[in-house]
Amino acid sequence: MASPESGTEPSEALETLRRVFGYDAFRPGQGEIIEHLVGGGDAFVLMPTGGGKSLCYQIPALVRKGTGVVISPLIALMQDQVDALRALGVQAGFLNSTQDLDERRVVEAQFLAGELDVLYLAPERLRVPAAVELLDRGDVALFAIDEAHCVSQWGHNFRPDYLMLSGLHERWPHIPRIALTATATEATRAEIVSRLGLENARSFVASFDRPNIQYRIEPKTDAKRQLLHLLQSEHKGDAGIVYCLSRNSVEKHAEFLTQNGIEALPYHAGLDAGTRAAHQARFLREDGLVMVATIAFGMGIDKPDVRFVAHLDLPKSVEGYYQETGRAGRDGQPSTAWLAYGLQDVVQLRKMIDGEGDAAYRRRESLHLDSMLALCETVECRRVRLLAYFGQSGEPCGNCDTCLTPPQTWDATVPAQKVLSTVVRLDRERRQKFGAGHIVDILLGKKNAKIIQFDHDSLTVFGIGAELRDTEWRAVVRQLLAQGLVAVESQYGSLVLTDESGAVLRGERTVMMRREPERPATRAARTAKERKAPPADLSAEAVPVFERLRAWRGATAKEQGVPAYVIFHDATLREIATTRPGSLAELGTVTGVGENKLAKYGEQVLEALGVEDG
Repeated sequence: MASPESGTEPSEALETLRRVFGYDAFRPGQGEIIEHLVGGGDAFVLMPTGGGKSLCYQIPALVRKGTGVVISPLIALMQDQVDALRALGVQAGFLNSTQDLDERRVVEAQFLAGELDVLYLAPERLRVPAAVELLDRGDVALFAIDEAHCVSQWGHNFRPDYLMLSGLHERWPHIPRIALTATATEATRAEIVSRLGLENARSFVASFDRPNIQYRIEPKTDAKRQLLHLLQSEHKGDAGIVYCLSRNSVEKHAEFLTQNGIEALPYHAGLDAGTRAAHQARFLREDGLVMVATIAFGMGIDKPDVRFVAHLDLPKSVEGYYQETGRAGRDGQPSTAWLAYGLQDVVQLRKMIDGEGDAAYRRRESLHLDSMLALCETVECRRVRLLAYFGQSGEPCGNCDTCLTPPQTWDATVPAQKVLSTVVRLDRERRQKFGAGHIVDILLGKKNAKIIQFDHDSLTVFGIGAELRDTEWRAVVRQLLAQGLVAVESQYGSLVLTDESGAVLRGERTVMMRREPERPATRAARTAKERKAPPADLSAEAVPVFERLRAWRGATAKEQGVPAYVIFHDATLREIATTRPGSLAELGTVTGVGENKLAKYGEQVLEALGVEDG
């Protein structure tokens, strides 16, 4: 078990990192957080996905006296998290509603006997008096509140059960607490700190930059075909996540990908719990699967080799978008964050916001959406814009779509006036309101059934928009919505004027818009195709060794019923394939090979390498 708290030196934490996890040094920021928590201090940690947040409480839990109690909303993933720790030789367990009485009693007995290093609890367990009494009777080393943004109503994934976690400090004032999240603006951070009573805690804010992720956003034309092209041309055989807004869209796109030779699974709240669990388990344990999901999937997913995250519908907020795209490339390897969005996405989300909650909620959600639209429509570096949203500065990255293929801006004042004039004519002359598609048809002079039915070919604005194509007019309307120069009526989705429209109609305001550049398969696609070659850090001789090690790992993971990365990460296998250790002692020096994994898998790895005597 863990050593006593008193007299602990930072070097003990580093020794634990080496012995248990197989790493020689902490990542930037980790060591300072760990030292602070080991010393008994409270901490608020904001660190992006893949930055190594879990080590910030796992190592203090091992070093301090007692059991580290982790409050996590991720019930479906607790077993995998516990499996990963046990593979390292860490004594871990969990208590949640998926267990029967006997299973819970075994874990409770282990906790009371001081046999657990880490115990995961779902937040709702703390509503049960028996669970609180259990913690009173045991020896708690620290409380870690994971996914702490769940306490914030300003952020995303709000969970009411998290509101009661401020009581931890009141009941156990001498036990240090650490709250961790990957995504939070300054407003969200302030709310987390306030709601959890962490005003006196030390704050640690890491950089939000994920340089290995290439951010790309493009207009939605044919979402299915655009997605298929992305996967076939750049991510063939890769694991990835595709996010859709509705359950129906999830089912359709999963079926479409499967029919086109890409193994894809659906995941949404309409599936029964058993099916969701089975699909999640397959995604975690198998290589190259694509999960098509609503945002209900993904929080806490610890799969390091997700090579792409694709959005087929506009996310509701930058925070949500950042967290979801952050599930790609946790291993630091090049990955893609791709989003296709169109006019209908903006209309649909505006309608949803207007039809939900009270005025304060609608105002908050509108601000979130405005920020997301600004990211989509920017002509600046996507990464710089993302970092600025979270209060950090950055230089143009040279790796996002706007850096690789810079878009142009153009003076769209006259087209904007034509759209607004059409809305005005319909309203004032006919007392009618229509959606964006009909407005565009009027401007293009289309004599379809609806135009003829309402006699709209007699309007003075009929056919005055021949200078732009249908897709270009839709982009104009989309950007008018993004800039707040036109709005969507919530009940029918009709376009209506805003307080800002008049200045445009009177010629008092210039409207600048983004013009999408032609995007041939240039650098972005070439970069991705190059990734399909053997990893750059592997020599030609090392590639077959790496594949042999992956095959061994896959078979071992399947036999044990755990995800492959629980055995070893790809980065560890690459180092083994490159260095070709000839003994257990040499294998023990490889990054990611701790004592327990060396003892458990060392001989098998050497056998896979063809070493006769380890």
